[in-house]
Amino acid sequence: MSKATFSFEFFPPKTDKTTELLFKAIEDLKALNPKFMTVTYGAGGSTRDKTLQIIKRMIADTDIPTASHLTYINSPRKEMYALADELWENGVHHIVALRGDMPADLEWPLDPDAEYFQYTSHFVAALKARQDFEISVGAYPEKHPDADSMDKDVEALMKKVDAGANRAITQFFFDNNVYYEFLEHCEKANIKAPIVPGLLPIHDFKSMCGFAGRCQASVPKWLHERFSGLEDKPEDARKVALDLLVGQSEDLVKNGVEHIHYYTLNKSDITTQAVEAIS
Repeated sequence: MSKATFSFEFFPPKTDKTTELLFKAIEDLKALNPKFMTVTYGAGGSTRDKTLQIIKRMIADTDIPTASHLTYINSPRKEMYALADELWENGVHHIVALRGDMPADLEWPLDPDAEYFQYTSHFVAALKARQDFEISVGAYPEKHPDADSMDKDVEALMKKVDAGANRAITQFFFDNNVYYEFLEHCEKANIKAPIVPGLLPIHDFKSMCGFAGRCQASVPKWLHERFSGLEDKPEDARKVALDLLVGQSEDLVKNGVEHIHYYTLNKSDITTQAVEAIS
C-alpha cells in the first residue's frame, strides 16, 4: 500500500481545561508529521479571537503549517479583508474558505449586497487577490443542503476551483462509495483540483448522529446496527469506531487517494491508530 499524506482539523475549546486537552492532542498528533493542520471558526465569527489565539500557539509550538477556517456569511467585505490581512501577518498563509452556517434571520440565496460576499467563489478570488494564500474549500459528497441538485453543487465547486482554490475537503461520510461516486461527478465536470476525503472518528455515536443530521450527512443502516447495544459498553464502541476509521482509511488509500483529512474532535487516540495503519 502506498503511503498517503494526511491533515487534522481542530476546533477552539471553551474552557482552560479543554484547551489543555486540545494541546495534548496536538502534541500527540504532530508527531505523525501531518501535511497541515486546521482550526475552525465559529458561526458568524463567534470564535474569531479564540481561533487566532489557538493558531498562534500552534505555530509557536510546532513547525507544521496551520490553516484558519474563515467564513464570510453576514460579515462585511472590509471586515473579511482585515481578518485575512491579520492572518497573513501572523504567519497563517492557508485559509479554509467557507460560506458558514446561515443565520436564522437570513435565507439562501442572499439578496445581492455590494458590501457582502454572496458566493464562496467570489470570496476565494478576493482572498487570492489580497495575498497569495493557499486555499481549501468545502465539498459535499451528498450535496450541500442548500443546493438545488448535485449538478448545481458540483458547478459551485467548479467555480470555487476556477477562482483559485487549491483543493476541496469533503464533508464527512461513512460509506466510501459515496465519495467515489462524488469523484466521478467532479471528473465529468473537469474539476482538476484534489478532492480530499474528510473522515470523522466516532467518539460518541449518538452525538455523531445528531451532528450528521444537522449536516445532512447520511449514517448507513449497517452502521446503526454495528453500534446497537453498545451504549453502555464504551470499549466495545471504541473498537467498532476504530475498525471503521482504519477500514475507511485503508480502502481510500488502496483506491488511489493520496491525502486524507481527519476531523479529530480535539482527540488523538482513534485518529492516531488510523493514520498509523496507512503510514
